[in-house]
Amino acid sequence: MAYYKNICFVEAPQAIVTPFPRFISDCIGVCYLAAAVEDIVESMAMPENYYNDGIFDSFERLLKQRSFDLVAISSMTGCFNNAEKLARIAKKHGITVVMGGFHPTALPEEVLDTGCVDLVVIGEGEETFRELVQNGPSREVKGLVWKEKGEYVYTGMRELIKDVDSIRFPLRSLRPERFGEKSEAYTIDTIYTSRGCPWTCSFCANDKMHKHWRGRSAENVVEEIAQLHDPKKKKLLKIWDANFLTNIKRVERICDLMIERALTNFRIVTETRAKDIIRAERILPKLRKIGLSKVGLGIESPNPKTLALMNKQNTLDEVTTAINLLNRFSVGSEGYFIIGHYSESVEDTMAYPKFARALGLRQVLFMAMTPYPGTRIFEEYRKDGNITSRDWGLYNNFVPVIRTAHMENRDIVRMMLYCNVAFCDYRTLLKRDNSRSVLLAFLKDLFQLVFLLKINKTLDRKEAAQILFEAFELWLATDPSHEYTKTPPPPPLKEPTGVCLAHSSGQRIDFLIRQDGGRRVLTVRKSSSSEPTSFPVVSLDAVVDAAWMLTMDDLMRLLYRNELMRNNPRLTSRQVLALVGDGDIRKMAMRFWRLYRGCMR
Repeated sequence: MAYYKNICFVEAPQAIVTPFPRFISDCIGVCYLAAAVEDIVESMAMPENYYNDGIFDSFERLLKQRSFDLVAISSMTGCFNNAEKLARIAKKHGITVVMGGFHPTALPEEVLDTGCVDLVVIGEGEETFRELVQNGPSREVKGLVWKEKGEYVYTGMRELIKDVDSIRFPLRSLRPERFGEKSEAYTIDTIYTSRGCPWTCSFCANDKMHKHWRGRSAENVVEEIAQLHDPKKKKLLKIWDANFLTNIKRVERICDLMIERALTNFRIVTETRAKDIIRAERILPKLRKIGLSKVGLGIESPNPKTLALMNKQNTLDEVTTAINLLNRFSVGSEGYFIIGHYSESVEDTMAYPKFARALGLRQVLFMAMTPYPGTRIFEEYRKDGNITSRDWGLYNNFVPVIRTAHMENRDIVRMMLYCNVAFCDYRTLLKRDNSRSVLLAFLKDLFQLVFLLKINKTLDRKEAAQILFEAFELWLATDPSHEYTKTPPPPPLKEPTGVCLAHSSGQRIDFLIRQDGGRRVLTVRKSSSSEPTSFPVVSLDAVVDAAWMLTMDDLMRLLYRNELMRNNPRLTSRQVLALVGDGDIRKMAMRFWRLYRGCMR
């Protein structure tokens, strides 16, 4: 008989939701823990709304409805504020709280000092958690930390799980509904085909948690994929390994088995190193066949010295080769860049967008340097006094929490936005034939930038609008010009078109599109808001106000359902009704429509 018989599992949500649906939590971490003890406990449960602020009410309600003797909370750093809040709710009900995950593993003593966590699991949790549930807290259970008479008790590090095939598949059936989808039918889901990483980048905490790389067998991986496959509904499958292509032969075997069993109704995204893409050239057609749609590449910086300091063992030539290979096999590539390296200045950062375009990238993520606990970067920035906030809710890759030799937090925010503005090729505008359609495309792109500011809770609306306008001004100083051609050429514009972005300062940035022979050309200029124009005028402050009125949960619901429509153009009538019947989505659409109509006056 187990020591703990009734367990509530909770994966704490990010304090701030980022507007990228692929980053939504699928609760795989706690589902692994649930699978590890399923056969020895009497009952298990998870609260609803685990991915948004509704979790606190649903968690409280669940603890009142059912009896539990253990609450198990998993937490990343950006989730820890919420994890602590959940732990305090559990303690109010007199329930033992155990916490694990990247953040508690890195800072177990700080977690215990909150006074609301009884036990911390450090490192990989399955075996430690099973022994804890079976036997209760004991110095014989390796991988635990607790506080006893003011002293910290460490039971010692547990050895890594060598045979990762022995780990039971995540118990996804435990998950509650998400956006109306049942636990095993999520539009977006995650699988890990390996543990650990062969590399030790200075900004990554994987080495603290999982250490060296261990791959599951192809057969084991494909058995789990078979559980996720739905021939009638294409899903976004995140293969979220630290490095999926570490062992090319293993990945090829996974591809062969998936093709053999017709498990190919996925849109797959993953992350890996440029060198691995080059090594995997031979199997890229097979990867494309199983549904590989996009590969994220950690490029980080165009500066070789910066890459060396980060222990990022990729050359820029290898990155170019990898992107060209992916393009050749119709696999998308997304480059990840970090803004705010300690020695880099504003001038250094201005080179990022041009460099990213020169690599052939069509998609990028420009993120802020974030020193996560458990990383070498964290220790370096902490030692030198360059961490500006230990509000863990800000640790989400898009909110600066450090100062550098040349930039403060505000500079880093402005440069993140500048990089996004300057990287864009503005094809969405150049392809449009009239001012109305140009305006729609411009508003869509502008909202994406504003949402990146909205997740920074240190900014108010006025400052957000000011920083974004400054980013456009900085880009304008580079004398930007874009053109659009294709074969056969698009129909010539009947007359010039464009859109104007107005700021409360009385200044305006005009985007002008004209026909020049067989091509369309975009030029950008600065003017006064009082200058007459025949083009739609977008008030930046009005866009920021509209974005601030939306909850990030509403936005995530919209983006999540957009993912379903993107992968399944022929929706069933039931799915269409669910979209049309969503009142919050209708409200968002009406708000956007009113803003659009206001710009056309």
